[in-house]
Amino acid sequence: MAQYLSPGVYVEEVPSAIKPIAGVSTSTAGFIGVVPDAISQPLAKQTGVSIGTGDGTKTAFNLPVYPVDKTHTAVKVDGTAASGATVNNDDTNKVSTVTFASAPANGSKISADITPSFSPVPAGTPKLCTTFTEFKSFFGDFSGDAPHDLLAQAVYGFFNNGGSRCYVMRVLAESDIPKFLVNFEAIDEIAMVAAPGLAQNDATGKNTRTQLIAHCQVRTQNRFAIFDSPPTVESGSPATLDLTLLDAKNAGSVLPPFTDFGAFYFPWLQVNDPVANVPTYAPPSGHVAGIYARVDNNRGVHKAPANEPVIGAIGLKYLISKAQQDGLNPEGVNCIRNLNGNLTVWGARTLGGDANADLKYINVRRTLLFLRKSIEEGTQWVVFEPNEPGLWQKITRNITAFLTNVWRSGALFGTTAREAFYVKCDAETNPASLRDLGQVVTEIGVAIVRPAEFVIFRISQFTAPSA
Repeated sequence: MAQYLSPGVYVEEVPSAIKPIAGVSTSTAGFIGVVPDAISQPLAKQTGVSIGTGDGTKTAFNLPVYPVDKTHTAVKVDGTAASGATVNNDDTNKVSTVTFASAPANGSKISADITPSFSPVPAGTPKLCTTFTEFKSFFGDFSGDAPHDLLAQAVYGFFNNGGSRCYVMRVLAESDIPKFLVNFEAIDEIAMVAAPGLAQNDATGKNTRTQLIAHCQVRTQNRFAIFDSPPTVESGSPATLDLTLLDAKNAGSVLPPFTDFGAFYFPWLQVNDPVANVPTYAPPSGHVAGIYARVDNNRGVHKAPANEPVIGAIGLKYLISKAQQDGLNPEGVNCIRNLNGNLTVWGARTLGGDANADLKYINVRRTLLFLRKSIEEGTQWVVFEPNEPGLWQKITRNITAFLTNVWRSGALFGTTAREAFYVKCDAETNPASLRDLGQVVTEIGVAIVRPAEFVIFRISQFTAPSA
């Protein structure tokens, strides 16, 4: 029977049990890098700054900038480098001073080439950065100080390649990374983690890579790690490229432990060093994380993050041929190659490659992480609801509606939704023994699309029929 309403405002409450599940973001990155407590900022260097005139008695002059890099700040008297001049930062009065052993002559012009010093946020403190300008305000600009510049290059490459949100955390030493990873665990939106430049094959490096994998696979269970190769992969004298170092069967392998929760990229990228204005090499993980974000936003997490240009790179540490990559692909080594003049990510495999069976492709693992996290967050309303058939039906409807949208986006394989996935939440999955434990169990199966990694055309010669 129709219900007739008088003029006015009416609000209908939609039960939480039928609110749709929204897909979570997969493009937020977390970067960890080694940054000292104070770094110089050569890009902000001020040359020929006048700081006063000598009167024959005055020995101390204040600089207009605080704090300054004492090593890279040069003092001059009448345009000539001063001897016996000491630069200090007065942290109590927040002023930087120049003190002469003997007072400059009366009328002499005192000047300085000043390099500001920067104190980043405290170690172990994650900061959200949505632009590279925000990164600079927390961690400093390109400085020429390694390994700080490795982190700066990675974050710059992330934004340059399509990333829009990342959390950055600094440590004082690489060995500090494992203990500070816990600070990333509380930030729910992080979907991928990288420690740019972490490539050492010593005990510290091995432990840190193992801890990064554990952070993604065990402790959070919803993140993906991006690893860099070492800057050089060489042996012999003279040193030459040695791809056996990227073979897990080799005792001297530089590969991290195999896992389908991570990916490995080789080689390092050649980029511009804005401080020295010359080419330099940078780890690829930051640029690759940006490519992940770009592909996720443009196509979806189900699209493999490969056959994509590396924006901002001008060259590669090593040029890899197809024949060389043929031996690296099964190990899960994703090569970045120069193809017809384009620097392109030419691999989409998880660490271990063929050893990971059904999860050997990055997009398959990341799609599963996306589905898991989306369903987990979208079904929070279920907790403490009465565990009975009505609840099971609501769960089934909610998840089915969500997966139908995922299938329509092209992430699941099948000409119909029934072929692409199934959702089962009934008396069979929830027997009395589980209900007595307060558990409600839903079984979900999905058929995730796999990339067309090998495209094969069969060409044959035939004799055309006579007219």
